[in-house]
Amino acid sequence: MSEQRFAQGLVVGKFYPPHAGHLHLVATALRRCERVQVQVLASSAESVPGELRAAWLREELPGADVVTALDDHRVDYADPAAWEAHVGVMRSLLDARGVDGVDAVLTSDAYGAELAQRLGAQWVQVDPGRTAVPVSGRAVRADPAGHWWALPAAVRAWHALRVVVVGAESTGTTTLSRDLAEHFGAPWVPEHGREWCEVRPGGLEAPWHTAEFDLIAREQSRLEDDAARTARRPLVVCDTDALATAVWHERYVGHRSPTVEALAASRVPDLYLLTGAEIPFVQDGWRDGEHVRLAMHERFREVLAAQPAPWLEVSGTPEQRLAAAVEAVERLPLRGRPMSDPLPEAGVEAGAGVTGSMLAP
Repeated sequence: MSEQRFAQGLVVGKFYPPHAGHLHLVATALRRCERVQVQVLASSAESVPGELRAAWLREELPGADVVTALDDHRVDYADPAAWEAHVGVMRSLLDARGVDGVDAVLTSDAYGAELAQRLGAQWVQVDPGRTAVPVSGRAVRADPAGHWWALPAAVRAWHALRVVVVGAESTGTTTLSRDLAEHFGAPWVPEHGREWCEVRPGGLEAPWHTAEFDLIAREQSRLEDDAARTARRPLVVCDTDALATAVWHERYVGHRSPTVEALAASRVPDLYLLTGAEIPFVQDGWRDGEHVRLAMHERFREVLAAQPAPWLEVSGTPEQRLAAAVEAVERLPLRGRPMSDPLPEAGVEAGAGVTGSMLAP
């Protein structure tokens, strides 16, 4: 038997965060409807902005019209006034896009029957009981790492914690960051600035320019984001970052860079590890020299003390440094970035078989 098709479909939810179950639901809607509007109804109680969630969905579902609005109305299945308030928000989003009526409301949970009736549409239940895609927003929020398989790449990148190893020249940043990544089975992001030094026009003798550091910082950040999107767990270990690039800008250009510092301020990691300067200096042909190492080490201390992320200085043998770093990382929420609770629900028993929020497929 062929599936019934519809002109205009509607999918509503918190998508807090988007997961494989949501993608399956919307993909079904796209298959069965000529047009689909996906409404991300966020509340001010939630720690991920609705527009960011909508952007995640647009990336995964380019065929859907994804819109978002703030909906702080209380959730109470037994209260007709609460239903009217939520449906009013939904209608406003439809009207804003010039959508004149909905033919099908697609949900996994049983609240769809009531919602479809209020919108004068047909209810299409998709994957009842979530047997095909066994995941829910509540389960993901409780244990993102345990549901890593169900998260789109952009959501993984948001959840992934970043640990950044910084330090002066020849202080073991590459060794520590690589060993730390290997210990946790996390992606390792190498230092892009080193690669740039090897290919820059004029070599190390040519004058440095702010534009170079802008490019280095942006590329370093892109590498971090790419690693986070493909991480097998919520952790990425980086050998330097935009903040360290700003420090090196000071060293080579002679003054601070507002643009590089602004990028660094927008990308505060979860932990900095500063490598000590007590180990022997090794000149590999690319480094400034031992005469500036202690001064640069002190500058890194000053910069780290002035920024908001926690940081730890590690020293000693490679084994001692790794042990201290591992202990510090293990104090982080390695199950994934915490998310605040959504608005509480009431009247679930009156919802005639409702198994999920009226705002969360």
